[in-house]
Amino acid sequence: MKDKRILYVSSEVVPYLPETEISSMSFEAPRLVNQQGGQIRIFMPRYGNINERRHQLHEVIRLSGINLVINDLDMPLIIKVASIPKERIQVYFIDNDEYFKRKATLTDEDGKLFSDNDERAIFFAKGVIETVKKLNWSPDVIHVHGWLASLLPLYLKEYYKDEPLFNESKIVTSIYNQSFNNSLNKDMLNKIKFDNINEGAVNVLEEPTYNNLMKVAVDYSDALIEGSESIPEDLKSYLEASNKPVLEYKNKDEFGEAYTTFLNTNVLS
Repeated sequence: MKDKRILYVSSEVVPYLPETEISSMSFEAPRLVNQQGGQIRIFMPRYGNINERRHQLHEVIRLSGINLVINDLDMPLIIKVASIPKERIQVYFIDNDEYFKRKATLTDEDGKLFSDNDERAIFFAKGVIETVKKLNWSPDVIHVHGWLASLLPLYLKEYYKDEPLFNESKIVTSIYNQSFNNSLNKDMLNKIKFDNINEGAVNVLEEPTYNNLMKVAVDYSDALIEGSESIPEDLKSYLEASNKPVLEYKNKDEFGEAYTTFLNTNVLS
């Protein structure tokens, strides 16, 4: 992976959030590629429960300051950055007071999904892409983790389809069993259509369930990874029917070699 540019986009990353399958893999995969001489950038949301002082986050003024239009509203984009100790890996945080200041990640204290998680997902996808554009950093691979990041493949290949910086970028999405019950805001499809994205490409989001969100990510990805030993049967069948390269689940000991081989032979070749 020497000198390959890999962009990791995740809803959660250790050490900034507690350890889960997603947060752990969103750290382990970049660390592996970094050790092999690859060039790494990680993006995640700056949730309000991340301790900025302890993790030494600071705002990057030259990257902040633009507004993203979400459902006809201007929402200011704030970019913060930190380094993972001992790894020399930079993590960029997508922030906005309206969407990410609250002291929680995806649910309230009663475990109920935030009603604006759909807008937060749109803002996160746009925010990552706009920031990478400002960095003028063209990734060879974009690896997506977690459902809050799942709109990035769609936006990259529809909303930003004429952006030359990403012409050669390949998108890999990991599918996990870390989901949510019920659905996101029922108006999500209209908010995506507001960005002139073809309704036919995303009409499955009339019901914005976890499985349907991940199906859209599958449709717009170039390759896929089973991030959990057990994933919903509906998604398992969808992966098999996609006719795209799929790396089946590997435990922690097997993952490194399998992941590197998969990227080199099925994604970058």
